[in-house]
Amino acid sequence: MRKFETLLLISPELAADARDELLASLAGVIEREQGQIVTTDHWGMRDLAYPVKKQMRGYYVRLEYVAPGDTVAELERNIRINDGVFKFITVKLEEEPEVAKEVA
Repeated sequence: MRKFETLLLISPELAADARDELLASLAGVIEREQGQIVTTDHWGMRDLAYPVKKQMRGYYVRLEYVAPGDTVAELERNIRINDGVFKFITVKLEEEPEVAKEVA
């Protein structure tokens, strides 16, 4: 099992209930693929630096989860199908974060 992080940019036109349904369905995909959600961070509505699909604002959500490698492909496939998410990125997190060593 590997640790991943997916950052979602959700349409500001999506209602809070629809947004919660979307996140629940994505969590269901992860769990169905033998994964587990570690944290879900709602960063909230933010202004964008440039228009993305004619939108100047977006709702950011960060999903951190532990899952097999195949899960990412299935999760991203489900994200692409959904119209509510207009930008996303998934990265593999390090197993053990490196600790900065003090220089004497």
